[in-house]
Amino acid sequence: MSASVYSSHVPAIGAAIDHGKTAEPYWAPMFAGFEPSKAWMKTHRPDVVFLVYNDHATNFDLSVIPTFAIGTAAEFEPADEGYGARPVPKVIGHPELASHIAQSVIQQGFDLTLVNELKVDHGLTVPMNLMFGTPAEWPVRVIPFHVNVVQYPVPSGARCFALGQAIRRAIESFDQPLNVQIWGTGGMSHQLQGPRAGLINRKWDNAFLDRLIADPQDLSAMPHIDYVREAGSEGIELVMWLIARGAMADAGGGRSPRVAHRFYHVPASNTAVGHLILENQA
Repeated sequence: MSASVYSSHVPAIGAAIDHGKTAEPYWAPMFAGFEPSKAWMKTHRPDVVFLVYNDHATNFDLSVIPTFAIGTAAEFEPADEGYGARPVPKVIGHPELASHIAQSVIQQGFDLTLVNELKVDHGLTVPMNLMFGTPAEWPVRVIPFHVNVVQYPVPSGARCFALGQAIRRAIESFDQPLNVQIWGTGGMSHQLQGPRAGLINRKWDNAFLDRLIADPQDLSAMPHIDYVREAGSEGIELVMWLIARGAMADAGGGRSPRVAHRFYHVPASNTAVGHLILENQA
């Protein structure tokens, strides 16, 4: 595991990209914050991205919502909630590594749902755009990893952090020398409905980033009610960042990671956009 990347996956960001609006005054500052990330990616491009995201009723509706689901297929078609597929390349998977991770993580006590046919929505494709731009083909293979943060009960931060640790152990035990990054997506503070619709909590978001960098173990103990109270009903997506953070070397006794880039911007479609790149140090 070489690095972890954390990013919001606001659907309006994808729409801005798809409709050529990235240079407009409203959007330009947000996209400028990811230019250093694209430059970083050119020299730190992995073989595989293990991408943690949540499905938005594209592949899983309210009849079946797995808590944790891993995409084990060779490829994944883009789709999206209600308005069709975005004009992005299909996602190429890595079935061998995905199957190995599933085997290892399940044996470590985490019950995963295996998904051999999966459509991926903006939760996955928007972060890909932000890090790679709009290529004709994605330059890396991707293992999609869905987390239920839509329908309660949702997994705890502590469970997500421990899952990240198990994923790191699984990747380290794979018998091919692959460069793998893990990405945590979603958030930051936002609420899409009710009397608090449009809530953004800049102070809390930046404190979350501070704690994610410096003391993720302590952060993982934060109860759900704090996410909802301080970051809005959709702020609970941030538990997915704890999966990525748990997979870093220091969570397994190694050195603390290096902060390669940090960025925060409000608003983007009434949402706070957070972004962080952490590198493991040899």
